Amino acid sequence: MPLTKEDRIRNKISKIKKALAADKKRWGGYYDDSRGLRYSPPELYLKLNDYKGAFRYFKWFEKNFPDDIGYPIFLFEWAITLFKNNKLLETEKKILETFMSNIYLIDRFLGKELLHFEISESSGWEEETILEYLHYTKDQDQLHDFAQWLIQFLNNERFLKIANEFIEIEKQLRIEPAGKKRTNLVHIRSHLLDDYIN
Repeated sequence: MPLTKEDRIRNKISKIKKALAADKKRWGGYYDDSRGLRYSPPELYLKLNDYKGAFRYFKWFEKNFPDDIGYPIFLFEWAITLFKNNKLLETEKKILETFMSNIYLIDRFLGKELLHFEISESSGWEEETILEYLHYTKDQDQLHDFAQWLIQFLNNERFLKIANEFIEIEKQLRIEPAGKKRTNLVHIRSHLLDDYIN
């Protein structure tokens, strides 16, 4: 009997997990994962609408890669997963992280015209080019509820305050030379999420 689409996706997840386990064994209890396999499972879980499985995976990721900040699409998948598991405060934080890693991604998901900002784009993840790899839109049936929540959240006064502050800091960092003022701007930027949570 031929494998179903779900079977093929679950087999792929299983192979990735086995490869990661082998990677850990090879490096004596640590992960190298230079291929970035650890970023693949969330997309596969979301294809299955398996939000519990995705949630468990992100818990595992947090435990095993505590210093890994991920990348914009991965963070966005994390936000979707948190939302689908009714973790709304955590979803808000992850949306802010997503926005701060790429200010264009959320607007692309919502089908909005992209606004262009003269900001610092030091890592490459902040650029618009990453958006060609974004396969999620507000028009997907399974994401309709998330999209509606997201639109409301983006109009939240607290989000708007921090988002605007972030953009202003990024604009200044684009032109500010190394020195005390630049260091202070970086420090303020790094604490914006803390300010939101508190």
